[in-house]
Amino acid sequence: MEIVRNLWQRKLRSVLTISGIVMGIFALTTMGSMAQHFNVLLQGGITYYGNSVQVADENGGTFTSGYMSLSTLDEIRGVDGVAAAFPTVGVVAKPGSSDVVTFGIPDYITNYAPGSGHYSAFKMSLARGTWVTDASRNQVDLGSAFAAEFKKQVGDTIELPVRPGDAKSDFVSHRFTVVGLINRTLTAPDNGAFVSTHDAQTLQGESMPAALRSQVDPYQLVSGVVAYGRPGVNLDALADRITREVPTAKAAKPSTLVQSFKAGGAVFTFITTAAAVLALIIGGLSVVNTMIMSVTERVREIGLKKAIGAKTHHILTEFLAEASLMGLIGGALGFLLGAALTVALDAGDPSGGLFLVTPRLAVLSLGFAIALGAGAGLMPAIRAARMDPVTALRSQ
Repeated sequence: MEIVRNLWQRKLRSVLTISGIVMGIFALTTMGSMAQHFNVLLQGGITYYGNSVQVADENGGTFTSGYMSLSTLDEIRGVDGVAAAFPTVGVVAKPGSSDVVTFGIPDYITNYAPGSGHYSAFKMSLARGTWVTDASRNQVDLGSAFAAEFKKQVGDTIELPVRPGDAKSDFVSHRFTVVGLINRTLTAPDNGAFVSTHDAQTLQGESMPAALRSQVDPYQLVSGVVAYGRPGVNLDALADRITREVPTAKAAKPSTLVQSFKAGGAVFTFITTAAAVLALIIGGLSVVNTMIMSVTERVREIGLKKAIGAKTHHILTEFLAEASLMGLIGGALGFLLGAALTVALDAGDPSGGLFLVTPRLAVLSLGFAIALGAGAGLMPAIRAARMDPVTALRSQ
């Protein structure tokens, strides 16, 4: 109670000090939750790409450009060491859209390959409904963010691709029935719409340049192939083998993709952490200033306490507890404000959110705030504890 009374007697100074800690922990919470979300997203990519070999056309085609002949799939399946291979066909969900701004993964449409889940280390599951099959037509499974953005449930219909506000006159979309909703993964599938390979090829064909549509059969083209190795097979070596033995294909080494994910995560974490630490330093300086002033003002009080028997560790504990309490109060307020802001921002983000507040982040924020208060108050507390009682009592 005496510690609380000491803080209450110096209300303005205590409020200003706690405010500095609040700002620091607020920055740590918002930046930390952004880093948490980004790292979870990257971890999903690491799990998926680290377990498979991504194969594109020989020119390195991307997810929505550069097509491979469907016959290439059989060639890849015949490469020694390949346990299974599945086609990937994908298009953007809102092509050419300029009226929606998101900071997460853009919505996309891709094929769902039944059986691929048996080989992939990254697992998806349904919250409700059923998975589309190879025989499905105009049926779709929606990721959690995709479904929430368009407020869709099982049994509803949705036009895909989604017509953007600046759609051209020749824009084509199809009505799909939602047959399944996928559980939240906090990664890319949350923003996906999964259809049969046939339907994905239809959409892919319609997204091609007009001059190309009349020259190709879209049902003989895929965007890429995902290959899975047999148990014990080195996937990097398998990627090299696929590239060497299938002339029209280029396989990416899983280790290269994983390393790029990790490098991106390290840079992002460094940036967000540096910004939060800067704010925390400012908060720590305010605690140091307050505790020094507190010691200066209470010299006679300290001397009196030591004169009547208070030990050095009693004085040290009292001032450290006072500094730690300010850290705890500031940390709790800063975390609550940061968490409230991130929840509000996520609620208005159609892409599914940019932040992820976890129990680990809560413990880290509060622990850091208390440590900040105690650490910043340590030197003033030692100064107070080492005072000579006679000198202190003579002080005016």
